[in-house]
Amino acid sequence: MSKTAIILGATGLTGGLLLEKLIADTSYQKIKLFSRSAVTITSDKIEEHLIDLLKLEDSKKDFTADHVFCCIGTTASKTKDKELYKSIDYGIPATAAKLAKQNNIHTFVVMSSMGADAKSSVFYNKTKGEMEQAILQQKIAHTFIVRPSLIGGDRKEFRFGEKIGQAILKILNPLLIGGLKKYRMIHPEKIASCMQILANEHDVETIISSDKILTIVNTKE
Repeated sequence: MSKTAIILGATGLTGGLLLEKLIADTSYQKIKLFSRSAVTITSDKIEEHLIDLLKLEDSKKDFTADHVFCCIGTTASKTKDKELYKSIDYGIPATAAKLAKQNNIHTFVVMSSMGADAKSSVFYNKTKGEMEQAILQQKIAHTFIVRPSLIGGDRKEFRFGEKIGQAILKILNPLLIGGLKKYRMIHPEKIASCMQILANEHDVETIISSDKILTIVNTKE
């Protein structure tokens, strides 16, 4: 069966890798992209919707697909205003889940973060936790939340704190064993692969920690 996918965040690091994977996947006939700017990759499968993502509800009639992949996220350095930050990291995924429910889309895969906790005193973790709760409240049949640790790879924009963290974890990764594996730095290609697998294989738990991401991908490779 030829499927249609929606990707939110395809211009980002993980979302871009996911887009490449879905283009190469013959089971997907169409890939709808909802974003502020166009992607650089070209394919007959791509259908771009260049919109203000903070007004995603206005695109309800176009928000139809078999699978939704949400890779939306910003940083404190990029978005200093906490209200705007929350409208992006919480508001966009929550609205996407609401539209998916209203349009009878039964599979929703979202990228969150390790440490997500709605009760956390840390704004970033609290926002991610509240986002997860809002998505789960929609009760979409096949909902998957991936919680990667620090993401490796080269982004288009320079993130000083992230670069420092990556350098440290490159040294510490081999020492993080057993229950500490979930803290290992993870490559975005693995996250994208996991999201693709989750959308098509539903016999998996809802919340996927960083070490479980690798387990799922390595089982399929």
